[in-house]
Amino acid sequence: MSDLEKAARDAVDAQANSEQVALILAVLQAQQLAQPQQPTVPVPTARSHGGAAKWIGMGVGGSVFLLAVALSAVAVAISAVALTVCLLVLRSIWQDVRKGR
Repeated sequence: MSDLEKAARDAVDAQANSEQVALILAVLQAQQLAQPQQPTVPVPTARSHGGAAKWIGMGVGGSVFLLAVALSAVAVAISAVALTVCLLVLRSIWQDVRKGR
């Protein structure tokens, strides 16, 4: 097995690992957002105005966050494909150079 093939395999493995790490981070952030935060000091409850606006703002913020995560996942996938194609072309060129063409 050549060094180039080994490097290509390592690059693909690293890309898969980075995708898994990004997915794990996204899941952990979603879990943290979903868990209610317990206040350390009891706070007297007061009626807040604009309850609907708060929920609409949270929905919009969550949607923007999820869109950002989805776009970053697409960017990672596109870069993985580009890296794979680049490595295959370089491998082909390297084999041609070794054969003396």
